[in-house]
Amino acid sequence: MTEENFGPSFGRRAFLSGAAALAASAALWPKAMQAQAADRRFAAALGWTTYDSGRHLQDGSTAAVAELGGSLTTTDAGFDARVQSDQIDSLVASRPDALFITPADAVAIAPAVQRAIAAGIPVFCADSAVPGSTVTTTAMSNNFGMGVHSCEFICKAIGGKGKIARVMLPQNESWDQRTLGMEWVLRGYPEVEIVTEWAFALAGNVTPRQAVDNILTSNPDIDAVWCAWDGAAVEGTLAAKAAGREDLILTGIDGGSQAFNYIASDTPLKLSMAQSFYEMAYSCVFYAHESLAGRNTPRLIITPTYAVVKDMLQGGIPDDFDVPGRGAELGWVRAV
Repeated sequence: MTEENFGPSFGRRAFLSGAAALAASAALWPKAMQAQAADRRFAAALGWTTYDSGRHLQDGSTAAVAELGGSLTTTDAGFDARVQSDQIDSLVASRPDALFITPADAVAIAPAVQRAIAAGIPVFCADSAVPGSTVTTTAMSNNFGMGVHSCEFICKAIGGKGKIARVMLPQNESWDQRTLGMEWVLRGYPEVEIVTEWAFALAGNVTPRQAVDNILTSNPDIDAVWCAWDGAAVEGTLAAKAAGREDLILTGIDGGSQAFNYIASDTPLKLSMAQSFYEMAYSCVFYAHESLAGRNTPRLIITPTYAVVKDMLQGGIPDDFDVPGRGAELGWVRAV
């Protein structure tokens, strides 16, 4: 998130830790409004709570509500859009003051989101934009930009010439933007050839590990594997090590302890585009308070993404890099 993403309640309009954000905003809120904020009833329909991404999204919401005021009811759809749609309808029936949503599939849950908005519930989304819905605020990464940056990393690492494979994640519109960003970069590298590709299917029988095993068996001379998410990059690294391809280059997108450990250990996984999931969720809660207080809120917030490589992890593996302000304390500079 850039300085201008935070509103005037943040004083200096700069990155602040959660505790500092509370102190800065509370100091500027009238006492009556602080009391009103304490009575706010919020609900969160989370698409998932597993993996570091889901945990950070949940932690960001919980911490923001605890610091800025209100109570929070949370559901977990386990990546199932049908379940999430039903959960959204149930939460709307409880009439919360605002609803926070992390879409399992933004297109599939769009009708449920529209029903929430039609019922007069302000909706704030993290991680993905919901098409065709007048959501109050969406906080998310630049998925196209992450695809651009990670593919550019590979192209430069192999000297602008070579054979690569890609593992894609086409399940929703936001994730597919990463592949489109990757394709954009390759237009400038005519001597980099995609020799094979595989698209992950949630209901499929092939795991990313098996897919990369197959890729390396049929294309033993490839130079790199671009992965649309870290799970595939981590499993692909295991496949590369099993095949004796320590020289292979893999990149991923998401950020988290497992990918960071692989990068720090000098494995074929060289880069993770680390997203600020905590900050996405925290921003949604902050702007829900701003909206309910009658102040303007941004329609779209692009939260920071860090291009994490080995040198950035020499001081340890941070789990809190996406708490507002922590990246700057680590000396990390946003890449996208």
